[in-house]
Amino acid sequence: MDPRLTLVTLGVADLARASRFYEALGWTRSAYASEGVAFFQLGGLVLSLYPRTALAEDAGVAVEGSGFRGFALAHNTASRAETDAVLAEAVRAGATLVKPARDAFWGGYSGYFADPDGTLWEVAWNPDLIPRADGTVRLPA
Repeated sequence: MDPRLTLVTLGVADLARASRFYEALGWTRSAYASEGVAFFQLGGLVLSLYPRTALAEDAGVAVEGSGFRGFALAHNTASRAETDAVLAEAVRAGATLVKPARDAFWGGYSGYFADPDGTLWEVAWNPDLIPRADGTVRLPA
């Protein structure tokens, strides 16, 4: 299997609300249309929003579950100031600030927000993982 991630699908309670949130962050919803799903091109990755009940049914798992989901998505920034700006933008768009940005034990600066469905996002400046102009990040050797 090639080491790549091509699409992340978030199970959402309200597709229209979730779409509006990501659009309010300035992300462009793809014109590619398929009923009951929304797509956002994120550089070489696609974010998909799909109704939570339908996603659980498709995977053959129970839809019940709440609280910490055991993962967080991340958005790396080029500076501390950009980290603060992205967190503020997310809150203006309807996110809940979970943890204000602060110095991290690993030498960077990060904070967390939750989208309207509770998906946890870390926003971080890591001096070793500066995003490139194309939005990608390469791990140090």
